[in-house]
Amino acid sequence: MVLNYIWIAFFFVAFLIAVVRTAFMGDTEIFTAIMNSTFDSAKTAFEISLGLTGVLALWLGVMKIGERSGLIHALARFLSPVLCRLFPDIPKGHPALGSIFMNMSANMLGLDNAATPMGLKAMKELQELNPKKDTASNPMIMFLVINTSGLVIIPVSIMVYRAQMGAAQPTDVFIPILMSTFVSTLVGVVAVSIAQRINLINKPILLLMGTVCLLFSGLVFLFLSVSREEMGVYSTLIANVILFSVIVVFILTGVRKKINVYDAFVDGAKEGFTTAVRIIPYLVAFLVAIAVFRTSGAMDYLVDGIGYVVGLCGLNTDFVGALPTALMKSLSGSGANGLMIDTMKEAGPDSFVGRASCVVRGASDTTFYILAVYFGSVGVTKTRNAVTCGLIADFSGIVAAILVSYLFFH
Repeated sequence: MVLNYIWIAFFFVAFLIAVVRTAFMGDTEIFTAIMNSTFDSAKTAFEISLGLTGVLALWLGVMKIGERSGLIHALARFLSPVLCRLFPDIPKGHPALGSIFMNMSANMLGLDNAATPMGLKAMKELQELNPKKDTASNPMIMFLVINTSGLVIIPVSIMVYRAQMGAAQPTDVFIPILMSTFVSTLVGVVAVSIAQRINLINKPILLLMGTVCLLFSGLVFLFLSVSREEMGVYSTLIANVILFSVIVVFILTGVRKKINVYDAFVDGAKEGFTTAVRIIPYLVAFLVAIAVFRTSGAMDYLVDGIGYVVGLCGLNTDFVGALPTALMKSLSGSGANGLMIDTMKEAGPDSFVGRASCVVRGASDTTFYILAVYFGSVGVTKTRNAVTCGLIADFSGIVAAILVSYLFFH
């Protein structure tokens, strides 16, 4: 419902501003420019979706190999000490833990659309354990906040968007996104744990957090000690090594388990095509609405207003152009993608604001969309503190993304 109002507002505000510019400023070309932008954006949306088809097919195919080879379930068993402590109300060995891990794995690989069906399956299994069917249970809230925090290890779609927009190094945002989403997820998990009185001071959790913190501390130290040119080279190298290593490990595991790796990949890739087709209407809807909003001048007025207020506080305002993506991200993934793409198109994919918009987009996920879809799928109407904890994670991710962008790109 909120998304409906936002979409309508884009057109309504753009129309009002265009009328004012025509009537009082003598701009007789504004309506022509707006209509031209709708045609161009609709074409861009289709081209982007078409380009995304191959990447989704690739990674869903790889995930299917991991599923049939048992690698994903093996990883779930390996992480069970951690999952059981984050979700103490779920019995050990319950199928929900496997579904949760598969959902988290898809999210960590940046496969948002692949993660959704796995997440809905997890919610169905969690609802079976829920004593109050209309009220969110503790495991549901923890699961959804982890989803809204958007923990991403391989932000595939964002890197693809950057490549399609002509970025010199599409993977240069990899490390900044990794750092930002870690902060978002950590803050979200801590917020839920405080609300649910979950004790995170135990060996498995501390061991995991310690390892991750050491890793990120090492990355920060590494990139602070090298030049910005070397920073881009190392960030790209690490990203591509991880990406290709994941593919090779999944294939080798399939070979070792003697499954037909090729058939498994093809079956998964078919799902990728379906997913890519399904997102075309959403991209068209939001790219057109955003183009209308920006072409009318409304986006410039909004950003300039925020920049003015930030400037009054004596702060650097270069990040302001990425704020529309940050604000939309809590409401709609496709809307945020549209703003991110539009920012790269207007400012350039290798500009500071172009890169910052990508980092902000990858820092966390769409809080309201995820809560609406997931809770709606199981009939939960009382969400308790899920929205509050999700927004806390979202806000921390935005702040971290802006700071990290200044560290890497400014």
